[in-house]
Amino acid sequence: MQITLAMGQINPTVGALRANAEKVVRMTKDAFKQGAQVVIFPELVLSGYPPEDLILKAHFIDDCWLDLEWLAAQLPPDCLTIVGAPHRVQGLAHNAAVVFYGGRIAAIYHKMCLPNYGVFDEKRVFTAGRMPLILQAGSVRIGLHICEDSWDTDSDAVQLLKDAKLDLLVNLSASPYHRGKRSMREAVLRKAAEFLQCTLAYCNMVGGQDELVFDGGSLVLNRDGSIQARARQFSEALLLATTDAPDITPSMEPNPDPSRRTVYLQPLSTRRVATELLHKVEPLMSDLNEVYEALKIGLRDYVDKNGFTKTLVALSGGIDSALVATLAADALGPERVAGLTMPSTFTSEGTLSDAGKLARTLGIEFHTLPIKNLHEQLLEQLTPLWPERAADITEENLQARIRGVLVMALSNKFGWLVLTTGNKSELATGYCTLYGDMVGGFALIKDVPKTLVFELCKWRNQQPFGPVIPPSTIERAPSAELRPDQKDSDSLPEYPVLDAIIERYVEKDEGIEQIVAAGFDPALIQRVIRLVDLSEYKRRQGAPGVKITPKAFGRDRRMPITNAYREWVKGG
Repeated sequence: MQITLAMGQINPTVGALRANAEKVVRMTKDAFKQGAQVVIFPELVLSGYPPEDLILKAHFIDDCWLDLEWLAAQLPPDCLTIVGAPHRVQGLAHNAAVVFYGGRIAAIYHKMCLPNYGVFDEKRVFTAGRMPLILQAGSVRIGLHICEDSWDTDSDAVQLLKDAKLDLLVNLSASPYHRGKRSMREAVLRKAAEFLQCTLAYCNMVGGQDELVFDGGSLVLNRDGSIQARARQFSEALLLATTDAPDITPSMEPNPDPSRRTVYLQPLSTRRVATELLHKVEPLMSDLNEVYEALKIGLRDYVDKNGFTKTLVALSGGIDSALVATLAADALGPERVAGLTMPSTFTSEGTLSDAGKLARTLGIEFHTLPIKNLHEQLLEQLTPLWPERAADITEENLQARIRGVLVMALSNKFGWLVLTTGNKSELATGYCTLYGDMVGGFALIKDVPKTLVFELCKWRNQQPFGPVIPPSTIERAPSAELRPDQKDSDSLPEYPVLDAIIERYVEKDEGIEQIVAAGFDPALIQRVIRLVDLSEYKRRQGAPGVKITPKAFGRDRRMPITNAYREWVKGG
């Protein structure tokens, strides 16, 4: 017999229990109408992912259970539906897959492999399950996994299913995006399908949650690991596919193997589905397209899910603010973006002109608010406090802090969300001003290295409805414009070299010797590492932003602020 599956790739909101449950009902009914017999949803889709310390609140999990009971009464009884949700047993919270069939909760599986690395902190709030679960629906044998359970074929979650003769392995997932993640993920799932010799249906979450983005791309893999169907990336989708199962129903033993639990269900109802709806393999995005879409959905969901109506970007005429403003206009629509340029004594005609050109091209609201007089007035007040001290970085940073005050005044007055424009290279090295250009509610490109900023701008200008970013913005040497003829290269190595060192030190955790062995200058390495380490206190005070790289500052990389280990000093 042939079984029709549907993956409900949806975008939940953490804590919006009933709204998330209603999405599950709508998509299940839609899938059932199209002929699906089994409908699968992402990991913890009811609570949203990651729910973090909400799981430590017993009343939160109690409320989740109430919505699970509501789901049982709302879902089509003849459709086997599997939903991710928190579940508590004897006071212990579990990351669970809840099975609905026949108008009731028919079974519950608890995730066995809890990730506790990088952005994951599941062992802090969840207890691991101890036993695999198999659903025997007539002749169909279905195994259940939740995300990490399929990641290692040596784990009990996989090994204990090895001789189960599964027809289908279902994986409910909330796997966050970073560059290169999709190919890694597909390779892991391919290995699991081949090892268990069964069809693997993988349903991934989509959408933004604080600093994380979930990219969708749900899959159905054949037993040889080949792709039967793939959902589109970065948007909600319903993916339909089929799998074959034997026509002969095995004997219904109470529990044929004590190392795993088997739940016996009524045979699946016969359904018909239009062949044109099945086995769609959506084309993959290019690398830069993926990054751009991840930034867009991360921003849009942060803005919408937190109830902001409009955003504000300080447009300097430089490449970082140009990228942020363009992303905001693309993600939210130009009517929800305002630009503000705040020229000082040191602002060039070129950058000032480019800020205006960009705003006009994007069609966003645009204001000019010079800061020269404010800067002079503050210096007049402050200079008597340091009469014998020469001008230094204090006077430079004062300009950035004036700008920070102005954007936050507009934020307070109109309720706009201020988008900061600092990139990963700047945040890594501390080339940013506390309470100045770091001021804002969301740091959209905080995990985007400067070299990638240039690539994204060039890529965006090649797309339809482009170019939007003035070529002079891309070609001009980067500068903070806080003193005469200032260039970023006065304070930092050239960005291609700097970003390569940061990648090795921050993302790959390589030490000085390893980076030297890769061909970089030892003195330059020590200089960069010193800047990275001493800037930790600044980064802790920055706004959240979208994770793009394999290791982002914040959730991924958690270094102590007070830290006497000095790798750049001989002897540590």
